[in-house]
Amino acid sequence: MFELVLLVPEALVETVSDALMGELDALSVSVEDADADTDAEHALFGEPGMPAPQAGWQRSTLTALFAQESQASDAATLLLAQAWAQDVHVQALREVAEQDWVRLTQSQFDPVAITESFWIVPSWHAPPPAATTVMRLDPGLAFGTGTHPTTRMCLRWIARQSPALSPRWTRVLDYGCGSGILAIGAALLGARGIDAVDIDPAAVQATLDNAQANGVTLNAGLPDAAHGRYPLVLANILASPLKLLAPPLCAHVDAGGDLVLAGILERQADELKAAYAPWCALEVSDSEDGWILMTAHMA
Repeated sequence: MFELVLLVPEALVETVSDALMGELDALSVSVEDADADTDAEHALFGEPGMPAPQAGWQRSTLTALFAQESQASDAATLLLAQAWAQDVHVQALREVAEQDWVRLTQSQFDPVAITESFWIVPSWHAPPPAATTVMRLDPGLAFGTGTHPTTRMCLRWIARQSPALSPRWTRVLDYGCGSGILAIGAALLGARGIDAVDIDPAAVQATLDNAQANGVTLNAGLPDAAHGRYPLVLANILASPLKLLAPPLCAHVDAGGDLVLAGILERQADELKAAYAPWCALEVSDSEDGWILMTAHMA
């Protein structure tokens, strides 16, 4: 494998990327801030559902991967010959050392502690000695590996409440299940009758696969698979869809049951409280890295 590294101005990033992938046989193209780790670095942030403050960095480093050195060389020659590419500059053309990409990817995912005794452990790791409850979960297409604060807070709440409440968790709804991590966590901690739903069929399949890998039984399907009332309803999504889902989520919580919501930024707490006020009194139960967990006990 060989990589061609280009310095490209913001206005040409999309054009050059399209040319590399569509016409010049690049296997992949990555885009990074050319000024990263310097005083000129400019971070790009956008809130969910809102456009980013700008489309890209002023200068970007494009790294294109090619199967053959001749392909990378020809691509550089053809690009620089274009009249519009006068501000595109070649920084490097080099061979990429062979690596065990599977092992490299696996090395980025270590066991995640939810509590002292409850851990999420990838299949290639041995459980830590302190782990008495272990969820086996490998990174995949669906959201939820336990590394994000919202997921950890949900699982932490389930783990802390399970000694007292799990006998009552005869039905549990995980709405927006992703990888199924919350549903599986609830099952491992004593819940039964679990329905895990998501709008993405790939998430539904991931949930079923992960449940089987952990030896737990649950139902997974699209949102219309949720029916009736549940002593525990979990939803780790984002603030905007959570506000829209307030009526159906609250309608699914049984009297005396609990509603657990995550995917909410600290500054969004009042918005969520107002959206759910007609049905329940949400309160902040946990916080981590700017994210909060909100819960309500239904009378």
